[in-house]
Amino acid sequence: MNVTGTERTSRGRSVASTDGKTRLTGTRLVIARVVWLTLVLPSIGLFIASLPVYYRLVQRACDPATCNNIAGTLNAKGLQELHSFSLSTGSYAILLIIFFIIQAAIWDGVGFLVFWRRSDEWFALVTAFFLVMFNTTYPGFPISALQLTFPAFTVPITFLSILALASLALFLMLFPNGRLVPRWVWPFLVILILNTISTALLPLLPFGSNNLPAWIPGVLTFIAYGAILFSQIYRYLRVSTRVERQQTKWVIFGIFIVIIGLVLLNPIFNFFFPTYSSQPNIPSSVFISLLNYPVILLSLPITIGIAILRSRLYNIDVVINRALVYGTLTLLLGLVYFGLIFGSQFLFQNMFHQTSAIALVISTLAIATLFQPLRRRIQRFIDKRFYRRKYDATRTLAAFSATLRSEVDLNQLHEHLLAVVEETMQPAHVSLWLRPTQQARS
Repeated sequence: MNVTGTERTSRGRSVASTDGKTRLTGTRLVIARVVWLTLVLPSIGLFIASLPVYYRLVQRACDPATCNNIAGTLNAKGLQELHSFSLSTGSYAILLIIFFIIQAAIWDGVGFLVFWRRSDEWFALVTAFFLVMFNTTYPGFPISALQLTFPAFTVPITFLSILALASLALFLMLFPNGRLVPRWVWPFLVILILNTISTALLPLLPFGSNNLPAWIPGVLTFIAYGAILFSQIYRYLRVSTRVERQQTKWVIFGIFIVIIGLVLLNPIFNFFFPTYSSQPNIPSSVFISLLNYPVILLSLPITIGIAILRSRLYNIDVVINRALVYGTLTLLLGLVYFGLIFGSQFLFQNMFHQTSAIALVISTLAIATLFQPLRRRIQRFIDKRFYRRKYDATRTLAAFSATLRSEVDLNQLHEHLLAVVEETMQPAHVSLWLRPTQQARS
């Protein structure tokens, strides 16, 4: 996935492009495309075939096996609670199917777009395969209903799930250029693949993750993902070109959104909805879990697609900056807002023995007043801590603008201008040519 030619890393070493090594041509390209379509199209067909089965399944009260293994299933109590949402069992099933179709369409759409634009690169094919297969064969989604209802589909569905998880492991370790960096990490890639596909093995098989001692999958997961982290950091600092670093930033940004969402939203949902974890098979818990996990994951296909297709790569720094600023701003304003509401309501309750809508008005006005000053302070803090070069360049340019308004000596301006360009842009060399005036030419 490298650009052609040679680029220089931040350590001054030249890194040659390996685009030629990752490209497929002639017969190899035709075979790769045929194999890709041969594996992908049946998985999509099985996903489509599973939708009617899933539709019927979620309208019945689930038994323990179904409740624990199929997303969206409801127990008898959950089916009765559907009436409080003004939903029939049929409407509920249709809503779930629409949700899964939209989600699969986004993942598969990005995957097919990568296949269409980059199918002549083998690592892009691996990435497109992972994007299409991940959602359509994910355990617990509608395809598992087909496997549970018709055991004859167990072997092909398990095989496709294993391939999907193996392609995910390859993507994590080989991104962004399809090479192992450093080369000696290949045993960790094998461990990662084996650990990943063990989750898709049948429960009756001895090497399935459910049949191993609990500490073995934990140790393997720690080793495998530690190797991914080390490999990606080493690659970014020592090997990656400028374009590859931007690609890495996009994917890390998507993963960061997923991690932050899962870490923050689960405790929030558990706080406001105590039944979220204790009663997972009731409508409210199902709706929250579907909005939490699958929706947050949609950041991955989008950021991966941008990284692989190299579309607007250089906007990632702006996106990250804005995400840091407005994410922090939203969190702080939310804390202030709820703090003011609870504090003022407590004050009114103690003083007047009643609540008042004035607390809501005061809190809203306070948030409106704090928005811009707080945003500017957060922006300066983030620029200073994480974008030091931009922060220093901004301050230097502001100082130079002030100098322009007061300096009249051309030689002094000449020196100031060269110093500013050298400090903010850091070129290899800098020169300034001045056009002679008419008097000087005569």
